[in-house]
Amino acid sequence: MTQATELVEGYRTGALSPVEATQDALDAIEKYDEQVNAFVLVDAEGALAAAKESEARWRAGTPLGPGDGVPTSIKDALWTIGWPTMRGSTMIDPAGPWDQDAPSVARLRETGAVILGKTTTPEYSWKGVTDSYTYGATGNPWDATKTSGGSSGGSATAVGLGMGAWSLGTDGGGSVRIPAAFTGTVALKPTYGLIPLFPASAFGTLSHAGPMTRTVRDTAALLDVVSGFDSRDWSAMPTPPTSFLNGIDDGVAGLRIAFSADLGFVNNDPEVEALVRAAVGVLADAGAIVTEVDPGFTDPIDAFNVLWWSGAAKVLSSYEVDDRVDPGLCRVAEFGSAYSASDFLDATTIRMDLGTLMGKFHEQYDVLVTPTLPITAFPVGQDVPDGSASPDWTDWTPYTYPFNLTQQPALSVPCGFTKAGLPAGLQVVAARHADALTLRVGQAYQAATDWHLRTPTLEAQ
Repeated sequence: MTQATELVEGYRTGALSPVEATQDALDAIEKYDEQVNAFVLVDAEGALAAAKESEARWRAGTPLGPGDGVPTSIKDALWTIGWPTMRGSTMIDPAGPWDQDAPSVARLRETGAVILGKTTTPEYSWKGVTDSYTYGATGNPWDATKTSGGSSGGSATAVGLGMGAWSLGTDGGGSVRIPAAFTGTVALKPTYGLIPLFPASAFGTLSHAGPMTRTVRDTAALLDVVSGFDSRDWSAMPTPPTSFLNGIDDGVAGLRIAFSADLGFVNNDPEVEALVRAAVGVLADAGAIVTEVDPGFTDPIDAFNVLWWSGAAKVLSSYEVDDRVDPGLCRVAEFGSAYSASDFLDATTIRMDLGTLMGKFHEQYDVLVTPTLPITAFPVGQDVPDGSASPDWTDWTPYTYPFNLTQQPALSVPCGFTKAGLPAGLQVVAARHADALTLRVGQAYQAATDWHLRTPTLEAQ
């Protein structure tokens, strides 16, 4: 599968065509999507028309930007002009009006990206797997009977099966990194505010947008496109002055890497932990100074749940809820509606203390490396793995949501496969605003390995 940066270089030299690349992506959708259910909307005619316009620009030497002609998908949680944004819900009126793009979608259009369609999400992106009453469940590229993870599961599966070179997802507690780990793809939850959001999420400042790709280099290239100031987001950061591709190949020699195998409170699948430890060894062999150390915080799950369940309550407060709403969402919204302002502020205090702790931690260590998840993908259609002691998705995602609380950049890269053929992920976390450093570490790992180059084994039916 051709990477986005390779496509753009091929367009520049004339060796590749945006029309051919778009047709390849549409062919992959036709071949696989009935099995995995990654898309809720595909506009083949519009995509091919946009690809022809891109091809004409490249031939004239006037591309619009670094994403011109790249086949792209958008998670159905981000606004798109002319297309409904249903968020996996039965409660939203598809009639719209749909007259605005989310900031990141607008940036993609400005660069000439070919937008293929929109990808699946659970209802209001509330959980760590991807299924909904509206669109059904999304399967994994490596085994369609396994979950893709979530909530950006459609985007991860689309990228993993070549249904476009890259995708744009959202992440409120791990929602780009969870499916990246489960599908053997790459995803970055950037520093909060680097990719502006509009409209604001009901889940508040936990929610980020993030690039989803097959390689770290493509992640950096997509981040270049979609980051930047937008006045509609009151917390948007200034537009970055340089490309995130600058310095990406500088390696890890001399970098201080803290490796925490379990954050001090997680039980990992033994195969996953072995793969992650081997990955850390690759970074050490590349010259990193690796210290095995926990960052020193206890599991912030209760504080996260107060904030997240409160957001769920806010989501449902505007609707007449009926039996078409995910019962799990109703359950946690009921919890959220019972919290007081004092409960919310207590959780916010824990959040701020955690941010302070991690800020100090990164004075001593450049990055923290952990597993992305303690497990591999479980059967599709379930919110939690078999035998789980809790019905909550946060129970099996202990490495992801802490860094939504702190708003730090966190990157997931594939780091191998279990004996059952399922991918595992390595998470790289850096201090706030050090997004380029996470990309540099991830790129160093991918330069020394080939997990990201392996092709899913899903057979067409």
